[in-house]
Amino acid sequence: MSVDPVIEKKLDALDVLESQFYEGGALGSAALLPSDPAKQLERRKQVRAGHAERYRALARRYPSQLADWYGKERAEQVQHAEAFEVCEYGRRPTRAELAKLFPFFSE
Repeated sequence: MSVDPVIEKKLDALDVLESQFYEGGALGSAALLPSDPAKQLERRKQVRAGHAERYRALARRYPSQLADWYGKERAEQVQHAEAFEVCEYGRRPTRAELAKLFPFFSE
């Protein structure tokens, strides 16, 4: 699905997860968030750019799926996407059920 309308909000939300992206998550590393404010700003820019590129890569990876939901013309305009996988266990939802679960596809 396209996340273009909310990409800045998504990146802002990731930015406040300091323990994950600036303190090293489970591995931990004080070196990831240096005490120098200029280096802290640079690290924040790196994290933001990395996540933005991840969303751009998903849009490039799934153009046919985006076209299935949005139509070819609109799908070609998608810059950032998020991908979801239907669980392999249990019943598979129909396209109509997916459209009901994800109403933003009709926007």
